Amino acid sequence: MPKLTRTTRLATRFLAGVALLFAASTARAEIATVKLGVLTDLSGFAADSTGEGSVVAARLAVEDFRKERPAIKVEVIQSDHQNKPDIGSATARRWIAEGQVDAILDVPFSSVALAVQEVVRDSKAAFIASGPGTSDLTGPKCSANTVHWTYDTWALAHGTALALVRAGKTRWFFLTADYAFGHALEADAASVVKQEGGQVVGNVRHPTAAADFSSFLLQAQGSRAQVIALANAVGDTVNSVKQAAEFGITGGGQDLAALLMQLSDVHAIGLKDAQGLYLTEGFYWDANPGTRAFADRFAAQMKGRRPTANQAGVYAGALAYLRATAAADSTDGRTVVARMKAGPTNDPLFGEGQVRQDGRHVHPMYLFQVKTPAESKEPFDYYKLVQTIPAAEAFRPLSEGRCPLVKAP
Repeated sequence: MPKLTRTTRLATRFLAGVALLFAASTARAEIATVKLGVLTDLSGFAADSTGEGSVVAARLAVEDFRKERPAIKVEVIQSDHQNKPDIGSATARRWIAEGQVDAILDVPFSSVALAVQEVVRDSKAAFIASGPGTSDLTGPKCSANTVHWTYDTWALAHGTALALVRAGKTRWFFLTADYAFGHALEADAASVVKQEGGQVVGNVRHPTAAADFSSFLLQAQGSRAQVIALANAVGDTVNSVKQAAEFGITGGGQDLAALLMQLSDVHAIGLKDAQGLYLTEGFYWDANPGTRAFADRFAAQMKGRRPTANQAGVYAGALAYLRATAAADSTDGRTVVARMKAGPTNDPLFGEGQVRQDGRHVHPMYLFQVKTPAESKEPFDYYKLVQTIPAAEAFRPLSEGRCPLVKAP
């Protein structure tokens, strides 16, 4: 083999150095820009609990991430899925095909979220779901590209039912929306009631967007149940609580428990009618100085409104995703989600948490009771804490979800 001249050796070293610099710059360019798409309900009956507030929450997460990694540019776009699975999945497919997003955020409504998850599953994108409730996202339909933040039907139903039954409220009646989400809420809560030695004394199903709940509430009132559980959502929950107040149900000694209710729903009802109601949430804006500071920033852009748990989930999920892209030096969905699962999460809204193998983010949940008008000291001061549910108990056990990603012990 011929000997290399000094000039040749120097040239070889120079070219090797250039190659290393090029490789490094290519890696940096891979995450020079991160693109987030907030796919939400901007015009329907969940617009108050998600909607524009979810977009604001995502932008606040970007603001905070830029303080940590100012060299990484983050873009945020938004779209209204109109609560329709076909529109949601078509938007997700177009965003991904055109390279408009690296991650899709929020997506309230379980049917839309499940459709979006199937689009994302075999793509290079990630899905950080904070708006939907179905626990199937981390159960049989789980995906290596998905993280489910905030809450799910199992956590809501178990949190409320377990606490109230153990407090001696053992006779339950369910007023349930007649579709898959309502059925899942009722089934999960009823299972807890029975396991804890309680009794389900009756149930009734109602159509979605029902205007008149009088016949349903009369059945619940006549059952003499200690707890009337509302296994419905948004407008149906608001209307059923308002009409329950007209019937004097809580004044007659029965408790109302909403298995899915957010701050925006209580605001729509008003404390006069909602007072005494029990509910489970993963976030409350006035829980501590960190949540209050975020709520003040949020309110400054939302005409004084305080964030819901869903909107808080958009912030926390987006921030955790952005940190993982930086740590993984990648925007590939599966790579980033794997990085999210590799270590603990920590943010000012949900505190310390963990993304499990099935994609479920676990954190404490809280049983609240709605304050009376006299107890409320300022706008949106609606909740008093009844019980903290530890993260280890708040969500369905990993072994029970039937997620194919979960490795057997």
